[in-house]
Amino acid sequence: MAETDVDNELLDYEEDEEPQGGPEGDAPAGKKEVKGSYVSIHSSGFRDFLLKPELLRAIIDCGFEHPSEVQHECIPQAILGMDILCQAKSGMGKTAVFVLATLQQIEPVDGQVCVLVMCHTRELAFQISKEYERFSKYMPAVKAAVFFGGLFIKNNEEVLKNNCPHIVVGTPGRILALINNKTLNLKHLKHFVMDECDKMLEQLDMRRDVQNIFRMTPHEKQVMMFSATLSKEIRPVCRKFMQDPMEVFVDDETKLTLHGLQQYYCKLTDSEKNRKLFDLLDVLEFNQGHSGQFLVFLCKRCKCICS
Repeated sequence: MAETDVDNELLDYEEDEEPQGGPEGDAPAGKKEVKGSYVSIHSSGFRDFLLKPELLRAIIDCGFEHPSEVQHECIPQAILGMDILCQAKSGMGKTAVFVLATLQQIEPVDGQVCVLVMCHTRELAFQISKEYERFSKYMPAVKAAVFFGGLFIKNNEEVLKNNCPHIVVGTPGRILALINNKTLNLKHLKHFVMDECDKMLEQLDMRRDVQNIFRMTPHEKQVMMFSATLSKEIRPVCRKFMQDPMEVFVDDETKLTLHGLQQYYCKLTDSEKNRKLFDLLDVLEFNQGHSGQFLVFLCKRCKCICS
């Protein structure tokens, strides 16, 4: 199918086309948009969002003290059910925005899926499901499950049949397959979320899957889309899924700084690296996130295994 055909098939809540004469990247009239550089938020905490006590306990357990700039901008509107379109650099806490917003609003009913989160890779789907797991640790009535390709679909069908989750995280291909075989029912869906939305909407096959899934959901629902890279060309496509969204764009590369993050480097030979890493781990203290946990990034898979 040609790309123009796919564009024409996309649902659009706006009957009028977007004006073509305005400056490129301008938000449609009436849209709430946040642009520009940000400063660190030190004066507010997660308590100011009036989150459920269960969520606040989980946030404290994770060691988070203050919301990031993106969380400070998005969470107050997201927990009110407003559609959100957000672009911000990886590491700024976009995942926590939709995880906390959906958990804050969720009213679990047995046998009903009310939250659907989709992303373009199984690794990201698994990571998001783990975020739901740790933030819902004091919400035992809430069940979440992750579905993606590469595993037997029968296992997913058994989960949906015998222990239907309230929150489903997955990749578009597997989600659509579960819908087509009548195993996954989205007629009670209240929150439709896409993480790294541009990756799914730029690929025509995946965009078609997303569109077909979207058609199976109720008209009245919250739609939230997030990405680290959201081009001006793909933004109108995103808006076709949404109703008067709040838009948070951090476009300029100079504005994508993670405030409060200190970065250091050591110039070493290969033979010195492991010893220096162990020395640093002995003296460094970790204040944010899981105490005592850290990530080490390497350039190649084989080097990771050997190290």
